[in-house]
Amino acid sequence: MSVRILALVGSLRAGSHNRQLAEAAVKLAPAGVDIALHEGLAEIPFYNEDVDVEGGVPATAAQLREAAAAADALLLFTPEYNGTIPAVLKNAIDWLSRPFGAGAIGGKPVVVVGTAFGQYGGVWAQEEARKAVGIAGGKVVEDLKLAIPGSVTRFAETHPADDTEVAEQLAEVLNRLHALVDGEKAAA
Repeated sequence: MSVRILALVGSLRAGSHNRQLAEAAVKLAPAGVDIALHEGLAEIPFYNEDVDVEGGVPATAAQLREAAAAADALLLFTPEYNGTIPAVLKNAIDWLSRPFGAGAIGGKPVVVVGTAFGQYGGVWAQEEARKAVGIAGGKVVEDLKLAIPGSVTRFAETHPADDTEVAEQLAEVLNRLHALVDGEKAAA
């Protein structure tokens, strides 16, 4: 069965190590898995219930919701900003959580991974993202984690896809997510 995974990157920087990690995921996706790297999180306005009405939803937010609704699962890549989740990723989760009880990520498996400069690889931000996604209705896959420390030095001259250890760990996450989604589809 074909599995569609929507990837969201919480860093807007073009050369971001989390973006590179997402690119590595696209490259390492197992057969039967299509990972779509969503572009444009920077263009989505901050969530505002006053504009989240029929005919008023910004096109960028509507596109994000459509992409998430079409996906079988989501894969979030988050750096750690001041010990927590970046605003752009939190904003995307907020848009995906609405309408309340019927958001685009409702019941979908969501895995959170990432890399950060610190010695723990952004685990605080990843935990905050898992918390927000769970409250938003996503089905957080708690046993699939990948936090890569020391991003600035580790990836200074090596793309994550070319780091053997990272590539193996990321491939394991992708394979397990693929198996999980396949199992859910077969049971449905």
